[in-house]
Amino acid sequence: MPPASTVVEIQSLSPVAGSQRFQTGSVVTVSAGHAVHDTYTAFLPSLLPIFIENLALSNTAAGLLTIFLRAPSLLQPFIGHLADRYGVWVIFALAPAVSAVMMSLLGIAPAYGFLVVFLLVAGLSSACLHSVGPVVAGHLSGRSLGRGMGFWMVGGELGRTLGPIVVVSAVQVLTLRGTPWLMIAGIATSALLYVQLRDVALRPTTAGHGLPWRQALRAMGPLLAPLAGILTVRAFMVSVLTTYLPTFLSAEGADLWVAGASLSLLEGAGVVSALLGGAISDRVGRRWVLFVSTLTTPLLMFLFLAVTGWLQFPVLLMLGLTALSVTPVIMAMVQESYPENRALANGVYMAADVAIRSVVVLILGALGDWLGLRWAFAISAIIPLLGLPLIFLLPEKRP
Repeated sequence: MPPASTVVEIQSLSPVAGSQRFQTGSVVTVSAGHAVHDTYTAFLPSLLPIFIENLALSNTAAGLLTIFLRAPSLLQPFIGHLADRYGVWVIFALAPAVSAVMMSLLGIAPAYGFLVVFLLVAGLSSACLHSVGPVVAGHLSGRSLGRGMGFWMVGGELGRTLGPIVVVSAVQVLTLRGTPWLMIAGIATSALLYVQLRDVALRPTTAGHGLPWRQALRAMGPLLAPLAGILTVRAFMVSVLTTYLPTFLSAEGADLWVAGASLSLLEGAGVVSALLGGAISDRVGRRWVLFVSTLTTPLLMFLFLAVTGWLQFPVLLMLGLTALSVTPVIMAMVQESYPENRALANGVYMAADVAIRSVVVLILGALGDWLGLRWAFAISAIIPLLGLPLIFLLPEKRP
């Protein structure tokens, strides 16, 4: 084990091992680090219209940039397994700084290849944070695991809300060449996280005692099979909104700031929905929240496509409330199903989600090039309905 000065070890943040109380202050600290980190990784969608124009990219080539940012997340099961076994968590504190530097350099990248390198490094940093962070928040949440995952996702949604506004405002004020100044906040956040967490006992009581990874993966099969189907159909809806919404609105005549603000509005609604979705699922059950979200989101997407101008914004607000509410629910379901291998299970789920979304982003980009983005949005509204029967194959924790 590396010395305590260089490794943040994760135990329960309470004085009593195995405490089941919800440790609000500590969960908020971890979620705040998530918020700052995801503010930077949320820069990319709002910058895509600029890259498309400056580098003469197709929608498919622009969508590939999103895949380069997400591809390192396929390593999350490996990262999670190491975290379960050895408790090496300092990477959580470092991730905001690394991602901030890489994402802030996008504005001065002279060619497509530089964008690829910056996004791959930021993606690896993001993979480390997202494989470790939810487990940290889960251990600090005691019996209220859904609530804890809601807090964690509030951090992410808040970051994805602020990211588009921050980057488009920076481009207008500092110009594209001035975006490297934005990295300062991420570096400062990592320093503060390390100071806050270095003296806290942060190791899960099950570290070193989980199932061997092959046995653990086999045990996850009954959950992962229907979950993979649900993630696939939902990926069309979520990916088309979070990746191509600014590009779609720009093509419809909106200026860059309005297009970026629309994504912030969507993600801002996700802040509320993430907190409510996780907490509600603790009370009424995970499957019920999944079912309601999957049924109502397609209807709202068709409404969004039917209206124009400022009428689209209240519909985007409702879309954010429904489309983005289920991630904490799924994360809680995964962690409570495999308590001895939480980080591995979370890593497998996150890697599967990223792999599926990456393929879907390419499909959507190709559809946008072929039929236009409006048709890609319409098709994405229909596909999630295919996942409704799969929801009832998921395990249900008694409220």
